[in-house]
Amino acid sequence: MQQRIGAVIRAFESQGFHRTGTAVDRISGEWLASEVRETGLEPVFEEFSLSRVDIADASLAVNGRRIEGLPFFDGGFTDVEGIAGSLGDLGSDASIGLTEIPPNASEAGALGDARRHNRHQAIVAVTRGARPGFWPSNADSFLRPFGPPVLQVSREEASFLADCAQQGAKAVLTVHAERTPAQAFNVAASVLGTNKSLSPLVVMTPRSGWWSCASERGGGLACWLEIMRAMRDARPVRDILFLASSGHELGHLGLDAFIGRRPGLVPAAKAWIHLGANIGAAQGPANILQASEDEMEQTMAAAMTEAGLRIDRRHPRDTAPLGEARNIHSKGGRFVSIIGRNDLFHSPDDRGPDVIDLHVIERFAKALAMVATSLSRA
Repeated sequence: MQQRIGAVIRAFESQGFHRTGTAVDRISGEWLASEVRETGLEPVFEEFSLSRVDIADASLAVNGRRIEGLPFFDGGFTDVEGIAGSLGDLGSDASIGLTEIPPNASEAGALGDARRHNRHQAIVAVTRGARPGFWPSNADSFLRPFGPPVLQVSREEASFLADCAQQGAKAVLTVHAERTPAQAFNVAASVLGTNKSLSPLVVMTPRSGWWSCASERGGGLACWLEIMRAMRDARPVRDILFLASSGHELGHLGLDAFIGRRPGLVPAAKAWIHLGANIGAAQGPANILQASEDEMEQTMAAAMTEAGLRIDRRHPRDTAPLGEARNIHSKGGRFVSIIGRNDLFHSPDDRGPDVIDLHVIERFAKALAMVATSLSRA
């Protein structure tokens, strides 16, 4: 199993930048379909449309330097000339505001407020991760873009830009991009149960994201395939639906498309097993267990304990869960979800053999297969 897991993650990583609706996204989906066939199941492509962001120029020119970055895909854009003005701290009177954010905090706090109220003509967001480097945020409002253009830049530019803001330096921010009609697709499969009157079990994991995503997405995809192998021979009572969705970094577009084709599935399903980010990540690892109710949490906790896996945090019931589990929670579905912590989350450096722990991923694959087997027979 470890050899299979390692081969899957190496192949996925080598494909390149897993951004939704791109050539890499299509190649990766076709590769994943071939892996599904290797398990003995028949993959299905479920296409959905999107308006893909194609970047012509994403940069900041200030004090004789040109700094390249990546825009918020759910914010505004500029024309080819960009926006010229003074650079200053977020909330100041400057035309271009400057702030720092961790990954996926693009709508929270002072930055979210500044975007919603258009407090600057443009914003520069220095991305702050666990290490130096570049850590972009997902576009949760991709279908409802709002606010001024926001350019994300590397944490290594923080000191220089802070000095420029202190001086009120003149700057030009350019986020020139086009939206191109494009198609992306989910990879789905199923194992038929013996009792068609029972509601199905759904096992889902995202397959798109920023950069190579070796430890962010690789563990989830490997476990997804291993659960297929286990369910193929388990003779489940209920149907099991498998989903590997694109569109993760764009507000979970693929999951929404999957749900949209199946009205009523979310609350009707026996449960949704969500294989989230960073399963088996080796850099700064920690495990977060999310569940919609006590019974689901206890089932997953028992399987993890038996597999020798620790639970570092349990997500509180009174707050929205992380990742695609949030979509299920918002529509009243039952779910259990595992998400890991990772010092390379959203980093271009998320690649190579040292970013994953094959022993941990194998344990998760066995624990999750145990949970899926139990729920498929209940």
